[in-house]
Amino acid sequence: MTDSQNASTKAQQTKKKENPLLSLMFNIILPVVALQNLSKHLGENGPLWALLIGLSLPIGYGAYDYITRREKNLMSLIGIVSVVFTGGLALVQAEGIWFALVEMGLPMIFGIAVLISAFTSTPFIAKMTYNDVFMHIDRVEDALKAKGNLDQFKKLLRTSTLFLSSSFFLSAVLNFALAIVIFVPIDAGLADAQRADILNEQIAEMRYKSVFVIMLPLMVFSMGIMWHLFSGIKKLTGLDLEQVIKTN
Repeated sequence: MTDSQNASTKAQQTKKKENPLLSLMFNIILPVVALQNLSKHLGENGPLWALLIGLSLPIGYGAYDYITRREKNLMSLIGIVSVVFTGGLALVQAEGIWFALVEMGLPMIFGIAVLISAFTSTPFIAKMTYNDVFMHIDRVEDALKAKGNLDQFKKLLRTSTLFLSSSFFLSAVLNFALAIVIFVPIDAGLADAQRADILNEQIAEMRYKSVFVIMLPLMVFSMGIMWHLFSGIKKLTGLDLEQVIKTN
């Protein structure tokens, strides 16, 4: 392969890398902001328009990502499902236990999906981290073969995926507990506009407090999973992390 072809291949690989901040903005943050803030400014059908706008963001980003990288975007799917359930419940003016069940159900579904993947040929943790963009795959596999540790590596991927699925189940429990506290019944005697405002405030409070009550503990949990994975790779291959992880 010529130098120009190598340069072209590297350029294509660079284009395929996803911007995680952009993904977080369009799939999670902006849809939540749309649901919480737009309905009161868009007239009588404000909640419906807010729901449609919130849906358009992860759908549009997912479509763009698929066209440019030819990969299905899991974060977009999570964003779409979250908007559909949260926005749909707000649209029909549901409250209380329904929001708690949704807040529990979404991470529970993803946890089950990740758990099932642990017993397939491609555990979810492998899709997340074990790829040519993030690691020197050839170098790792050559080291594993040389030491006869391929089977042990598969077990490592499986256990790391099982740990990851347990983090989703922990999130489900924490989500449910927090939602039960926040989504208290709203006085039925209030006007629809007042009830909608109170519900929007509850949704906003849930999203705000979940960062501290749920996201921070899960970040610590996820760091532990990554430590387990990479320390295992280092032990099984004999390579330093600098030799495993791509830095550019």
